[in-house]
Amino acid sequence: MAEPPPAEPAGRDVRDRLSLWDRRPQPAAPLSDRQTDSVLELKAAAENLPVPPELPIEDLCSLTSQSLAVTLMAAVPESTEDVLLKGFAVLGMEDEKIETAQQFFSWFAQVQTQMDQDEGAKYRQMRNYLSGFQEQCDAILNDVNSALQHLESLQKQYLFVSTKTGTLHEACEQLLKEQSELVDLAENIQQKLSYFNELENINTKLNSPTLSVNSEGFIPMLAKLDDCIAYISSHPNFKDYPVYLIKFKQCLSKAMHLIKTYTVNTLQNLTSQLMKRDPSAVPNSDNAFTLFYVKFRAAAPKVRTLIEQVEQRSEKMPEYQQVLNEIHQCYLDQRELLLGPSIASTVTELTSQNNRDHCALVRSGCAFMVHVCQDEHQLYNEFFTKPTPKLDELLEKLCLSLYDVLRPMIIHVIHLETLSELCGILKNEMLEDHVQNNAEQLGAFAAGVKQMLEDVQERLVYRTHIYIQTDITGYKPAPGDLAYPDKLEMMEQIAQSLKEEQKKLPSEASFSDVRLEDPESCNLVKSGSAETLNPRHQPTISPADLHGMWYPTVRRTLVCLSKLYRCIDRAVFQGLSQEALSACIHSLLGAADSISKNKTQVDGQLFLIKHLLILREQIAPFHTDFTIKEISLDLKKTRDAAFKILNPKAVSRFFRLNSNNALIQFLLEGTPEIREHYIDSKKDVDRHLKSACEQFIQQQTKQFIEQLEEFMTKVAALKTTAAQGGPRYSLSQQPWAQPAKINDVVSSTYKTIKTKLPSTLRSMSLYLSNKDTELILFKPVKNNIQQMFQKLHALLREEFSNEDLQIIACPSMEQVNLLLSMSK
Repeated sequence: MAEPPPAEPAGRDVRDRLSLWDRRPQPAAPLSDRQTDSVLELKAAAENLPVPPELPIEDLCSLTSQSLAVTLMAAVPESTEDVLLKGFAVLGMEDEKIETAQQFFSWFAQVQTQMDQDEGAKYRQMRNYLSGFQEQCDAILNDVNSALQHLESLQKQYLFVSTKTGTLHEACEQLLKEQSELVDLAENIQQKLSYFNELENINTKLNSPTLSVNSEGFIPMLAKLDDCIAYISSHPNFKDYPVYLIKFKQCLSKAMHLIKTYTVNTLQNLTSQLMKRDPSAVPNSDNAFTLFYVKFRAAAPKVRTLIEQVEQRSEKMPEYQQVLNEIHQCYLDQRELLLGPSIASTVTELTSQNNRDHCALVRSGCAFMVHVCQDEHQLYNEFFTKPTPKLDELLEKLCLSLYDVLRPMIIHVIHLETLSELCGILKNEMLEDHVQNNAEQLGAFAAGVKQMLEDVQERLVYRTHIYIQTDITGYKPAPGDLAYPDKLEMMEQIAQSLKEEQKKLPSEASFSDVRLEDPESCNLVKSGSAETLNPRHQPTISPADLHGMWYPTVRRTLVCLSKLYRCIDRAVFQGLSQEALSACIHSLLGAADSISKNKTQVDGQLFLIKHLLILREQIAPFHTDFTIKEISLDLKKTRDAAFKILNPKAVSRFFRLNSNNALIQFLLEGTPEIREHYIDSKKDVDRHLKSACEQFIQQQTKQFIEQLEEFMTKVAALKTTAAQGGPRYSLSQQPWAQPAKINDVVSSTYKTIKTKLPSTLRSMSLYLSNKDTELILFKPVKNNIQQMFQKLHALLREEFSNEDLQIIACPSMEQVNLLLSMSK
């Protein structure tokens, strides 16, 4: 057998030397990280080599799963012989035969060498492949280095050019900036100088003889002048600032003088033209008034534009405000010159026309001044756009002429009706109707009306005091005023006759009802009462309810209060109402006493009750407090302290130096006190009404059962004596308590009730004429009578036998109630 080829030791030597290249810790040829990664990638690729197809199938089991996965892709030969044949064919030994061991070893060495060569061929091929890449990379690297050199050279050239260009650009920008600054500076200087340069132009225009305030260039020139003054005033640090400011102010004064002269001349020419139309300078006709306003309205557009310019600038500069004030004053002076004589003449004419009718004079005069104030405000708005208080001052002065004429007449009016009507005209018609609807234009008129109203109210209060003293407190009743109940019976007869005529003439029923109703009392009847709301009750009105049948002081008091209520202040009304009601009550008390003396006590009491009811009913609608406060000085403590200090025992304490000094005690204890008393007129009316009702109830009770009351008083005294330890008593044994005596007392009482009760009820119906009021007033009398008979029945059952009771013959409660039922 041939020897193995010599290539095997050489290949092993190569592998040994290769292992030394990367042996740690001292590798012969250390690899970089990149080279190491390349070797690892090659190793990974070499591990996936396919299994040689000539490998016998029996050796497949010795392969790893990874190699097996690759080799299984080859076709599995059908038999081992086929495999061997293919393997020999690959080695070129398909014609040779291995018969000896030496041949086998030779074949095996050849196979091994071939396998080593095949295995190293891939690495060599890869090395050659990589070497080609390396050469290409070296060539590329050389090209890159050359390109970098060129680029570096270009960069240096670019930096040089860029530096030169940037320097040039910065220089250009600096030049442009300096140019812009110089241009701005020049423009700024030119702009500032333009205000100073305008001085010559404005002076030239103002000194021009052809300049007119109505020309188109005047207002722009005025605006430019204002701008110049405002600019110079805001820059006091400029050179020659005071000089130019003074010059511009002089120009402004010239312009203001032109405006003022033109406006004043226009207004004065209007006034002179209107005054020349009437040589007497006192126009008094309606046409003259119309002419005053028409002429001024026609001339308003000529000066309104200039005045608007002045008004717009008046808040910025005092010169404009001064000129505006002078124009206002001139306008108002011209209006006063025209209107003053005319208004005085008109007021005089109205006074002559309504000399006897003060109300018509006040109404017409105030209406005239209302129109004057409204027209003046409208005319003022034609000239000016901003208001001025001087206009109201002028109108107040013009209204004062009306006040000066009316006040002497007002302070001489003596009738309360006229004064109250004047208050209504001034307060309701003028202040509430006219002034409230147009408060801006009628402010000056309102001031004059309020002053006039205060004078009327003062005069009304004064005349009311006098009226209360003379017509209420000092009233002397005539015989007819105290003719009660005759006048009531007479009026009742008249009413009855009217009813009979009404039945005969149904068509005239409404006329009869109206006559009986007394229309004068419609304003004084309590609102909401049955008499005023239900017309079917009107024919049954009692004569006592008619306004004309009231006692004069009651009628005058209520009429006076009704006129004062809406005319004067609440506090003043409270004081006057208290005074009037007190005087009225005092007069009613006097009249009731006179009627009681002339007629009967019942008539006097019912008269007082009826009129007090009328008073209470009629003052209820006044929504005010009838209470007044009176302040008095209580000197009781001062008097007691004076008595103590005048005591001889106190002399020794005058000079003590402690708190027991008599003088100190007098100063401390003798201080007078201020006390406040509240007087309520409504409560005073209620108090007198309650007192009158109580007196009536007591008097009627005494009239009906006076004998029974005396009898029961004796019985009560007898019982009291026995209860206090006196002798026992037997009522039937008393001489004044015999059955016959008691029968006389009971019979007399029953007869008195039966005879006098109808007249009493008749009087109550005649005076009160109200069933509810009659029942309320008579109910206590009825209760007193019933209680007295109940006590008598109880006493008789207790003290007397049945035989005595038959002798006494006291009426039963049913009989008494039946007798008293006449009051229903």
